[in-house]
Amino acid sequence: MQINLSKVKVADTRSALHDQIADLTIEDGIITGIKAAKKSKKESFTVTVDGKEVFSTQEEVCVSGGWIDVFADYREPGYEQKETLATGMAAAAAGGFTDVLLVPNTLPVINTKSSIQYILQRAAGNAVSLHPMGAATQNTEGKDLAEMMDMHTYGAAAFTDGWKPVQSANLMLKALEYVKAFNGTVTQMPVDASLASGGLMNEGVVSTGLGMAGIPALAETLMVYRDIELLRYTDSKLHITGVSTAETVAMIRQAKEDGLNITCSVTPYHLSLTEDMLTSYDSAYKVTPPLRGETDRLALIEGLADGTIDCIASHHRPQEWDAKTKEFEYAADGMAIQEVAFSVLWSALNTYLPVDRLAEILSAAPAIIFGLADKKIAKGAPASLTLFSTTMQYTPTTKSKKSLGVNNPFLDKELTGKVIGIVNNGKLEINK
Repeated sequence: MQINLSKVKVADTRSALHDQIADLTIEDGIITGIKAAKKSKKESFTVTVDGKEVFSTQEEVCVSGGWIDVFADYREPGYEQKETLATGMAAAAAGGFTDVLLVPNTLPVINTKSSIQYILQRAAGNAVSLHPMGAATQNTEGKDLAEMMDMHTYGAAAFTDGWKPVQSANLMLKALEYVKAFNGTVTQMPVDASLASGGLMNEGVVSTGLGMAGIPALAETLMVYRDIELLRYTDSKLHITGVSTAETVAMIRQAKEDGLNITCSVTPYHLSLTEDMLTSYDSAYKVTPPLRGETDRLALIEGLADGTIDCIASHHRPQEWDAKTKEFEYAADGMAIQEVAFSVLWSALNTYLPVDRLAEILSAAPAIIFGLADKKIAKGAPASLTLFSTTMQYTPTTKSKKSLGVNNPFLDKELTGKVIGIVNNGKLEINK
């Protein structure tokens, strides 16, 4: 199959054609040609497959290395009413993600080599590449370490207890020591369960006014402080996902200056929303870690701009109607926003970051952190690409969404910045 991308703007600082309009030719999954596009009266972006036009627009379209989501939940096996691997991969493709790291919080938990193989086999042959993360502890119960070496051998991308962060300092220390044997990474969501217990939203003036139990910032910062010190002691590799407070950003910035091998990611919704959204008592905004205040949101943006925060984690956590449509206290956590992640990010960041920097955050940075294949736009390289527009507007709807999850607060709202499609694994997926 030959795919031609005509008059596309290259957003890859490592490419000789960066920031230029180019024509790309892809044959059997390999970039076989890339050259500056000739000037013409018709400057429309066009995609052709084996000579047949499949998409065209007058809007400027950019191409970058394929995007990587470093923390998402497709719920299969065990919770297929919320999301399946098939619907999850469809949502990822619609959102511009060629690669997705999956959390192990399934039923059964992904904590054996056979469960790793199950995910990889189910994803084989799809445009989206899945990278299952193995559980750090057996059944994510936080009592004993899981067989991380076996899972690593069979393809586990990293190790985490996902939505149930490791609470035992001793066990976390052992996990960090264990992964050193194969240069692995432990991913941790920064929540101290004892301090967050019973909380429904960020603790502060808004929670007090609403009469809702709060989750203090200390529930995050205490866990981050502990894990940084464990990292310092073990000299291992740690990734903190879902950072949400200004103090967390400051601590990680200092840890990097101290030379520790620490990286972190932030969600699109923590960059764009604040605790004020909870005044509607809409459970769509009930997430973990909780939405914080405006000062924290701006600190997250600053951390992303100066490189303290390395990459993006969608924290895509689909829920069915029954799980969200109930009293706020009992509603399940999470947002299913993977397919609108870029639009949410661009709306929050377009005045702070150039588009090529955002593309780097979504592509090159996570590939380095988790040891995934590089996403170069160069002749002879495998074609793993994301096509997107920063100017196109669209309105996602319940009918158009790919995810089974109903918990997307951005549905039926006009968004700016649209993913056109992806090229990966020799396949083309176009959003029409």
